[in-house]
Parts: sequence; C-alpha cells; structure tokens
Amino acid sequence: MDEAADRAALKALLYEYARRLDAGDLDGVARLFAHAEVGSTAHSVRARGTTAVRRLYDGIRLYDGRPGTQHVITNVRLAIDAARRTAASQCYFTVLQSHADLPLQPILAGRYVDRFEHAREGWRFAERTIAADLIGDLRHHMRPPERS
Repeated sequence: MDEAADRAALKALLYEYARRLDAGDLDGVARLFAHAEVGSTAHSVRARGTTAVRRLYDGIRLYDGRPGTQHVITNVRLAIDAARRTAASQCYFTVLQSHADLPLQPILAGRYVDRFEHAREGWRFAERTIAADLIGDLRHHMRPPERS
C-alpha cells in the first residue's frame, strides 16, 4: 500500500463513522472502536473496546431507528509515520439534525482528534477524542444523563 492508499483508507474510516452514526447503527459505530479508546473534552469518561464504547452512545435518541442527523466531515489533516504503522488525524465535524417535529438545524460542531494503527487487516482507530466546540440544541439528539 502506498501513502495515497493509506490516506484514502484513513479518510474512509472517518467517513464510515459518520455514515454508521447517521444510519442509527450504534453497534457498528462501537465496532469501529474495538481496539480503541474514545473520550470527549467535555468530560473525563474514556471508554475502551466495543462494549464500553457502545455504552457511550446509549443516550442517542433514535426516530424510527435513526437519529435524524447528518455529520459533515471537513478540513481533514492526516499525518502518517514514516514506517506507515501509525497515523494521526484532526478534522472538523458539523452535525445537522431534522425529523418530523424538528426543522433542519445545526446542533453541534467541533473536532475529531484521532490516532490510528495499522494492523494485519488494515488501518483501525486507536484513539478518538471528540472536542465539541459549538453546542446547539441537543434535546432532540441526546437524552440527559441518568442520575444515580
């Protein structure tokens, strides 16, 4: 695989995350992070592996099986190490949402800060930090956290 193919494969992972999330495939989203740690700058919770990452997405509201969102990924910057075993990425995301009772609106914008590793089966996520820089009305997107 050459560097152009590596870059295409890494971008495909970024876009696949958005596609699965917008489709309501939360189990599929979690599988993307089977070998990774996921967290947010908004809180100190970090999750590692499919089961733990899947729990992070339990609060997503679904309408007929989908969240009514569209994630737009832009400004992708990739850095691949010389040995092509690890890579880092930072990109912007904007989340739009609409459903029957909600007009189209942007609800969230920020950055995904990712690390990747190259395994036998190809590139995979090693770490993701979600940095939400602009937060809109999330009431229709996420349930409030349960209080203990």
